[in-house]
Amino acid sequence: MGRTWIYPKIIKGKLFRYRDILSYVFLLLLFSAPFIKINDEQLILLNVLQRKFVFFGVVFLPQDFYLFVLASLTFIVFIVLFTVVFGRVWCGWACPQTIFMEMVFRKIEKAIEGDSAQQKKLDAGPLTIEKLVKKTLKHTIFIVISFLISNIFLAYIISSDGLIKIITEPISDHVSGFVSIIIFTAVFYGVFAYLREIVCTTICPYGRLQGVLLDRQSIIVAYDYNRGEPRGHKSRNQQSNLGDCVDCDLCVQVCPTGIDIRQGTQLECINCTACIDACNMVMGKLNRQLDLIGFKTEEQIAEGKPFKLNRRVYAYAAVLTVMLSILTVLLLRRTDIDATIFRAQGTLYQEGENNTVSNLYNAELVNKTTGAISFDIIAQDPKVKIRLISRKDKLQKGETAKLTFFVIRPKNQIKKYKSEIDMNIVSKGRVVKQLETTFIAPPNL
Repeated sequence: MGRTWIYPKIIKGKLFRYRDILSYVFLLLLFSAPFIKINDEQLILLNVLQRKFVFFGVVFLPQDFYLFVLASLTFIVFIVLFTVVFGRVWCGWACPQTIFMEMVFRKIEKAIEGDSAQQKKLDAGPLTIEKLVKKTLKHTIFIVISFLISNIFLAYIISSDGLIKIITEPISDHVSGFVSIIIFTAVFYGVFAYLREIVCTTICPYGRLQGVLLDRQSIIVAYDYNRGEPRGHKSRNQQSNLGDCVDCDLCVQVCPTGIDIRQGTQLECINCTACIDACNMVMGKLNRQLDLIGFKTEEQIAEGKPFKLNRRVYAYAAVLTVMLSILTVLLLRRTDIDATIFRAQGTLYQEGENNTVSNLYNAELVNKTTGAISFDIIAQDPKVKIRLISRKDKLQKGETAKLTFFVIRPKNQIKKYKSEIDMNIVSKGRVVKQLETTFIAPPNL
């Protein structure tokens, strides 16, 4: 059985206008974010290749991977909690796939080929000059927009500066970048020109979670079958035993995934609310109460119970609160310089002049700030001296430095073979990182 192509009608009701405004806000943010800089860093950067992530000017390097994992898990719990309460609203109102498909590509398609009935007739008809011109124009525009989206997508990965280099410099200098843009363009074009609703109904795993996450107390786009059934056609103010649903099928005709909301909750529903606008338009013409289809819970429809949060929501909220608290504490404790210290391999201790003992250490420092930073390594005990073998007291943005130095202690201060040594990395008079390591001394002291 082949695929049934969907030609959804566009009804510009109240909710559609809200989605329209919200979509333009999201599109503006999506296209501008890579070019907005805070502290000389891109607003949002997801550079997987160099393992560098930037969120609102804050840089996260491989040393912060634990924060990235925790933040990802926190976001997943938030999505779960949001879905349990509000269903799949994200898909219909904020998902980039839906925004581009419904608010960009379908509008272009309608402007060129006409409304849903005209599009269906055009596709079913023979290849004429008019059809060839319209199809060529539409797909050319689709390719151009896909090319633009692929450039923006790449800017989030390699940075806007890297993208500008690919655009302004010879292609031969950036073959891999140019090939990436072509591949992304082909993918986006395939998604928005051909796959369309299949992405939401089959490919995206989030829709599959609905059956697990939703319950009778979740707020979803739903049809009030108690009020609407039995269905039947009736005129304005006509009294009959029929329900409010006039069986006009307009809710089906506007659905971008082609489902009938009157058949109950379905994983294909993306909560785009197009069916609500369509049904309210009909109810308004018939002087009937609005929201025959609306944001409702199954309990509200079946039993007339008002919405209330259940124990599962409170449990998810508690887990989310704990994870957010831990993430907040870790972010606040995050230091400007990350440092790792370890003893030099193959060495124990050296006895020096003036009754001193020294140990050799290696340290690796990473500047996690958005600018150059000066630093110094100082032992917490003023009697302990640190002597750098190769002097380096400044790190550039994102720079990594390896230091080798001796820690020197007076023999009369050493009480045992192994003891702990505490050191501070100080920048501008402020301790930015504390280090702790083991000091080894002669056993006969």
